[in-house]
Amino acid sequence: MDGNSRCSEKIHIREGLPFITVTLVYQGNQLDFKEALIDTGSAGSVFSADKAASIGLVAEPFDSIRQIRGVGGVEFVFVRRIDSLVMGELKVKDFEVEFGVMDYGFEIEGIVGMDFLTRSGAVIDIKGLSIR
Repeated sequence: MDGNSRCSEKIHIREGLPFITVTLVYQGNQLDFKEALIDTGSAGSVFSADKAASIGLVAEPFDSIRQIRGVGGVEFVFVRRIDSLVMGELKVKDFEVEFGVMDYGFEIEGIVGMDFLTRSGAVIDIKGLSIR
């Protein structure tokens, strides 16, 4: 576990799904993903490649390409190790994430999966709509 705190972050519900803001740090640059879905049914975390490009995080020849499958269908993503992923007081350093198109028919900038949730020791409070 890389970080855990008693401070909690507010979850907002949109279209019946839990969303939160997360910050991705890559080569010292920070980028907020304000519409990140908390998805305990996803093994990994994936973020919008278009949004990541705004800080120069784009697919390179050395990146691994993966095929991921979910409710939205099949998608090809590239994989990159980032400095850290931060959700309020929760932080995972030296973290591998996937980047893809994320065209699921509604606004979504990222998916925070079980890889981040378990490594950070996240506790989700559904009744209180918060995560800590």
